[in-house]
Amino acid sequence: MKITRLSTYRVAPRWMFLKIETDEGVVGWGEPVIEGRARTVEAAVHELGEQLVGKDPARINDHWQVMYRGGFYRGGAVFMSALAGIDQALWDIKGKALGVPVYQLLGGLVRDRMKTYCWVGGDRPADIIEQIRARVALGYDTFKLNACEEMPLLAPSRTIDAAVAKVAEIREAFGQSIEFGLDFHGRVGWPMAKTLIRELEPYRPLFIEEPVLAEQAEYYPRLAEQTAIPLAAGERMFSRTEFKSVFAAGGLSIVQPDLSHAGGITECMKIAAMAEAHDVALAPHCPLGPVALAACLHVDFASWNAVLQEQSIGIHYNADGELLDYVRNKDAFTLHNGSMLPFTQPGLGVEIDEEVVVERARRAGDWRNPLWRHEDGSVAEW
Repeated sequence: MKITRLSTYRVAPRWMFLKIETDEGVVGWGEPVIEGRARTVEAAVHELGEQLVGKDPARINDHWQVMYRGGFYRGGAVFMSALAGIDQALWDIKGKALGVPVYQLLGGLVRDRMKTYCWVGGDRPADIIEQIRARVALGYDTFKLNACEEMPLLAPSRTIDAAVAKVAEIREAFGQSIEFGLDFHGRVGWPMAKTLIRELEPYRPLFIEEPVLAEQAEYYPRLAEQTAIPLAAGERMFSRTEFKSVFAAGGLSIVQPDLSHAGGITECMKIAAMAEAHDVALAPHCPLGPVALAACLHVDFASWNAVLQEQSIGIHYNADGELLDYVRNKDAFTLHNGSMLPFTQPGLGVEIDEEVVVERARRAGDWRNPLWRHEDGSVAEW
């Protein structure tokens, strides 16, 4: 079998699909993207893909090393996201060619179902109680929300109080019947992270995500020393070499690599194993589409330390397109008491509706994340 062509399709709301074709008719799908920089990743996919045409798709490990080590400059968001989507598609081809789901090629199942959670509240946390109630009715009992809006390095007490009040409302309305994680989203710097975490502790969130930006990872262990709330991070880290120093320093209880950013299935299985060796839980980041979610789930089903899976159904970004819009076998993503079951079809187990993908790619716009500013006019972290 030989690879014959790579095709990319940018689609709403902010995703990109990759199709890898072979001379034997077996097709693999991947999802390489950086939200807001899809065209940049698209160019990288086709540059890397030049090395793959005419090659045997089964040699995934060798292709991965060629794409990673074959260029003098490596790593980073763009290259690793491009590599991630190609890697996903190669695993899809391999599973289909052998007639088994990808998790079987990763060693088989370590669990029978995978717990998922959904988003509520939007970019600026609002209507949280109503949204949680609606999703509880759909079978969810675990959620995630942004913890705050803009927060300067030195924030007034009213800003902290407003963030804490929203969390207090959740516990008052639902008690311990639900669980929720709080995403600081990199909006909170080291000076205020200490204060906000301390004030949130009585409400016992399930975890706090990105308490500070990844480039401030030296503060993870210092924050962890002051709180019993598990700290999570990793969506803006792109290889095991970046995770290596974080694991060595300690501080994180949950690691969140993104299967469309951190080198795909091949790299994230290694990150998951590193995390297990450090007694750190795995909860892959995935606010993206069906291929990315499927890739995450195959890693989850083969990784003992996987505890939660993010998914984008109903997320606030999806106004112009939903995960199931692009899928023929929608039943594969059915929730069972807030969990998902292993895929049964070979490869990644997702039947992409190519007609819908092609049609929507013709009219897809370029998504950009908002640009926020503080009251003084300086740029704020979104």
